[in-house]
Amino acid sequence: MEIKIQSIHFDATEKLEAFIEKKVAKLEKTFEDIQKVEVQLKVVKPATSDNKEVSLTAVVPGGQLFVEKVSDTFEESTDLCVDSMRVQLQKYKEKMRNR
Repeated sequence: MEIKIQSIHFDATEKLEAFIEKKVAKLEKTFEDIQKVEVQLKVVKPATSDNKEVSLTAVVPGGQLFVEKVSDTFEESTDLCVDSMRVQLQKYKEKMRNR
């Protein structure tokens, strides 16, 4: 599974990228047929808290799954995205099994 991380309007640290890769890689345990995961990091409304937006797009056979979360840190947003994506992947897997 390929993981692509894109930081918009800032440079992500190696530590943050390593954290994201480790978390996202665990999605393969839920659904082993993920081809690629694209992660976008964005700071929205810089003057406020809860301004770290993470979006995950998982490319799976026959389509894409998408989640987006905003919180106070990129790590927290990543955790929320991965949890939400895990649920979507589980549903997708069951849907594919029932075809």
